[in-house]
Amino acid sequence: MRTSLVLGFFDGVHIGHQAVIESAVNFKIGNKVVLLTLNDSPAKFFGKPAEYIFSRENSIKKLKLHGVDEVVADDFDKVHRISAEEYLNSIIKKYNPESVSTGFNYTFGFNKTGTPDFLKKYDGNFTYICTPPVTIDNEIVSSTLIKNCLKSGDIKKANKLLGSNFILEGTIIQGNKLGRQIGFPTANFDYPKEIVKIPFGAYIIKTDKHLGIMNYGVKPTVTGKNKPIVEVHLINFQGDLYGKKLTVNILEKIRDEKKFSRLEDLKIQLQKDKEECLKLLS
Repeated sequence: MRTSLVLGFFDGVHIGHQAVIESAVNFKIGNKVVLLTLNDSPAKFFGKPAEYIFSRENSIKKLKLHGVDEVVADDFDKVHRISAEEYLNSIIKKYNPESVSTGFNYTFGFNKTGTPDFLKKYDGNFTYICTPPVTIDNEIVSSTLIKNCLKSGDIKKANKLLGSNFILEGTIIQGNKLGRQIGFPTANFDYPKEIVKIPFGAYIIKTDKHLGIMNYGVKPTVTGKNKPIVEVHLINFQGDLYGKKLTVNILEKIRDEKKFSRLEDLKIQLQKDKEECLKLLS
């Protein structure tokens, strides 16, 4: 059986990535769509910290939602030392592609000599499909642009470019239970280590069943010396989440983190945040 082969890293699986996948899915109905990617960011190989939009696990889940049948993740160390021709020959032999799809700026092989031009000129028994840039508001959609939006707190724009919501997830840990004392109990978890950091502040979020408000920061009203933590208040939720995994969809930022002189002032602000969140239901 022949395949429709897709090549790329696909962090976040944004709308540009989705166009590449769609080209493979639509090339020949009935082909198995196989996507070749990497386990981790190449940055790790060069001793730099990785920074992802989604975890690799979540990116792979999203790839499959868009029609990829099989995801094969290689180690960067395994593939970056061999020539572009050697790498291409090996995957052609293994996957027998009828088509090969990449984005317009995809590179592979030693010294990044594998490029769209290289693939266009390659004499192989497959059709090469190079997906052009996808633009929104005259900007080319890219993982870098999305990361910059997230870092600046422009969640709505990032979600538009992703074609889905930016998410955070973690296992709920014990907090100081101050929120419960002022009528806003929270589920707390550590910010995922390798996920791009959004600014400290308050955000409107949703889970699969509830809307809510989330604060990411150091809780300056309490002591101001805490490590950064994610605190989620789910509206109309009753139950115990300790030790459970929670996934929240970040919809938009509503304000920066503030330090209040009194807990009563914090409670008033949280009520305003809740009202802002509930506007989404109206």
